[in-house]
Formats: sequence, structure tokens, C-alpha cells
Amino acid sequence: MSPRLLVAAGGGGDAIAAAMLHAATTGKPPAHVATFAWERLLVDPLPGPRDPTWFTGLRPVGRRNHAVTPTTVVRPPAGSTLPRLAAELPATLYLLDPRGGASGLQRQLLELVGILQADRVQLVDVGGDVIAAGDEPELRSPLADGLTVAAAASLDRPTDVLVAGAGLDGELPEQHVLDRCRDLGGTLAHRLTASDARPFGRLFDWHPSETTGLLWAAAMGLRGTAEVRGDGLTVRLSDHSSAIYRLDHAAVLAHSRIARALLDTHSLAEADAALTAIGMASEIGYERTKAATLGDTSAKATLDVEDALRRLDRYAADASRSGIDFLTLRRVAEVLGLRQAGLARLTVELRRRRPRQYQPPLWVVRDDHLPG
Repeated sequence: MSPRLLVAAGGGGDAIAAAMLHAATTGKPPAHVATFAWERLLVDPLPGPRDPTWFTGLRPVGRRNHAVTPTTVVRPPAGSTLPRLAAELPATLYLLDPRGGASGLQRQLLELVGILQADRVQLVDVGGDVIAAGDEPELRSPLADGLTVAAAASLDRPTDVLVAGAGLDGELPEQHVLDRCRDLGGTLAHRLTASDARPFGRLFDWHPSETTGLLWAAAMGLRGTAEVRGDGLTVRLSDHSSAIYRLDHAAVLAHSRIARALLDTHSLAEADAALTAIGMASEIGYERTKAATLGDTSAKATLDVEDALRRLDRYAADASRSGIDFLTLRRVAEVLGLRQAGLARLTVELRRRRPRQYQPPLWVVRDDHLPG
């Protein structure tokens, strides 16, 4: 049977979701997943995505593609979770190169589907931003999703868009995503179950993906309100959260002025400028501003565990009184001012001292949501 190529529209977290979906719907690992190296600042302190020049130890695949391997190393000061994902996911990961804009990505994908002899391409997005029109006020991070939709425009293969975990990224609301799936002719492709998700749970002990972590938690049966990144932003784990919808790529492209604006771009800077030209804020500019405000936080890797636990308990108690059931571990890192090294140190202590509340990727703040 010919393989399909899965394209993780938003980066590392979507790569986990793609591998999970592949295992759940085919049972035939490994998956073939093309993904950006575009990490949150918690992992990579440098704004924007990393291209192949930032890595050593990539395995060449054809002229335009590279596979990430367990021995791949990212060049400091950048950070990347992809090498460890390459070691632990039942998937082969191919690095998407954004330097050529949507045009360059399209050439890359054309080569890759030919090498793999893939019979289908499926774009995977957790949250639903990939089907945004571009005029939604809640939309904050459309560049990667839009580039992948634009790049898949002429692949000469049947191409779908898979939307998982409606609204779990904290941008487009759940109902908006569900309505948009319906309006674009989407159909329910699968509903992730605990048996689908369970083999991937160990990844969230170390991988900071917030949105895919919430998708995993929903598949495991957790329900309630989670506080995520930012200033008290919340999302709801509902019975819809584990659903996967399939949409025709052509319908998504026709609807998305974001993707259409990116179709003829030939560099990342040109792509970013194309979106600002249609009235969207620069995503890379936002990351530069945020990175500058973080400053040098390397000292926070040395953690006062007792103080951190006291502060976490106080914050969790306030959150519980406000109706919050869970904090994502990324939110915990924000509240305590931790970068990845500090969070890793804290989670060791949480696992040892508070194993019932520590349910990665979540911290349980309400007793009635603790596992039995």
C-alpha cells in the first residue's frame, strides 16, 4: 500500500498529532510527517522557524528535503524538540524549509511525494486555525498554517485537511471551528479514543506542546476548563475535543484569504509581509517583541523548588475558585517564570511529590478532577 504524506501545519505539536492520527486510523507505523521546526519561545529563544542550516546531522532526502534523525542537533542558541521526537515518535520526520515561501515549500512537497510515492497528502492542524478565513479577531498565528495550505495547492495528489481538537489552541472558538467545518463540507473522519492516545502519553512528560497535549487529554476522557498560555486564556475540554474532521483542500484554499495571499510568495519575509498587507499583524514581529521582553532567563534554570511549589499552590487555589479545572504545564511555566530547563526540573519534583495532580500535560487544580 502506498504511504500518505502528513503535513503538520503548525510545527512540532501537530507532528505528534499527525503520528497519533496515523496510528489510530491505519495501525501501520511509521507515519511520514513533514513539519516545521517552529517552536515556542519556551523551547527556542529565537523568533521564527528554523531552516536546515540550523541543524547538523540531518539526513538528505532528494535535492530539497531532509529527514530529522535522533542524532540531529540544532545549533545553539536555537532549540528544537524535533530530534527527540524523531527518536520517540513512530514516524519519519521531514523538515519543512520556509526560506522559499509557499513556492519553495510546494517544490519541496512535490519532490517528497514523488520520492515516497505517496498516494495522498493530508494537512494536520490541531485547533482549527488552518480553516480560518482571515478576518477573525481571535486569530493570532496564521502564518505556518497558511503557508502549508498554499504550498499544497498543486501537488497532483488527492489532498485533505484534517482538523483535530476544535478550539483547543485558544484562538478560534470551538463552535466557530465546528460551524466552519460544516460549512466547508467537512466530515467526521475519526474520534480519538483512550486506546489511540495512550501510547503517546509519555511524550508529554517532556514535550511542551499545549494544544496537542489537550487533544491527548480529551482523548483520554478528561473534561473541564483548562487555563492555557497568556493572561488567563481558557479552553474547554468537551465531547467535541477528540473529534477529527476531514475537509477537501480545494474548499479550504478557496475560503482562506490567508492562504491565497501567500500563494506566490518566494521567501519567509515576503510571506510575512503578504499577511500584513491584508491587515494581519506580523507573527514574526510579535515573536521578536516577546523574545526581547523575556531577556536573559538562563538563571531561572536553577530553581528554588519549595518556593515554586508554594507559588504554584497559591495560584492553583485562586484558579480553582475561578472555576478552572486544569492548568497546562506551559501555563505553569509562565506563572512561575520558567524556561524549559526550569520547567523540566520542576516536573521531576511534581512527579515525585504530587503524582495525582501531575497529569502531564496538565496540572489538576480541582480535587473532583483528580484520577480515582
